[in-house]
Amino acid sequence: MPTPQNESVISLRNLQVNYGNTKVLEDINLEVQSGQIIGYIGPNGAGKSTTIKAILGLITDYSGTITVLGHDVAGGDVAYKAQVGYVPESAELYEALTAEEYLNFVGTLYGLPEKKAASKSQELIRLLGLEEAYRSRLSSYSKGMKQKVLLISSLLHNPEILFLDEPLSGLDANSVMIVKDLMAELKEAGKTIFYSSHIMDVVEKISSRIILLNQGRVIADGDFATLSQKAHEQSLEEIFGHMTGFFEHQNIAHQALLVIQED
Repeated sequence: MPTPQNESVISLRNLQVNYGNTKVLEDINLEVQSGQIIGYIGPNGAGKSTTIKAILGLITDYSGTITVLGHDVAGGDVAYKAQVGYVPESAELYEALTAEEYLNFVGTLYGLPEKKAASKSQELIRLLGLEEAYRSRLSSYSKGMKQKVLLISSLLHNPEILFLDEPLSGLDANSVMIVKDLMAELKEAGKTIFYSSHIMDVVEKISSRIILLNQGRVIADGDFATLSQKAHEQSLEEIFGHMTGFFEHQNIAHQALLVIQED
């Protein structure tokens, strides 16, 4: 059953994660409402993937409280996971399987009847242009083809919340447009999307709310117009640089060119 609009579906209270003596996340407090596309951005090592893994229960060594669809993640009740889809930044597929076998397997794991899993998989494969390779082993797939299979596997069971960690990685231009439009359609259908990417222009265009993480802390949270006004910048890329204190990209690029051109 869909979650009512504007109801909190993800709640993080004083979330902290340490790896040894290193603080990866420090006092993260977030309330995410249904029907939002959350653009979760930050430099490498800021803690984006760690946040997602903690929410999904893949990291258990944390302090604070994580609630998803009313379930305390630390409580051991995994029922909420049936309403969650996940595309990790890097994933190991069962490459000895065909796409057909893999997607049917994932669909049944999520509780879909075999025939329904098969019919939905086949139709989504067709829509994403993989029909000819449907019965080929995943070991023969390119990175972009594998990414499409991962996206399909995350959507088969019609989840209420979708976690996407660099979901456009390896996709061709046409597929990127399809996925962007699909995210907009999912949002209109009341789904919640927690989206992490380094492609700033995409995040800027599709996100209803942008959260910027730096050194394990939330340093900005709002829609693009609000962040633009606050930082006095015109693009998300410029806002990112302004708020993370990284202004050296042009100078570094120029210095790299000088090195390349050395005799």
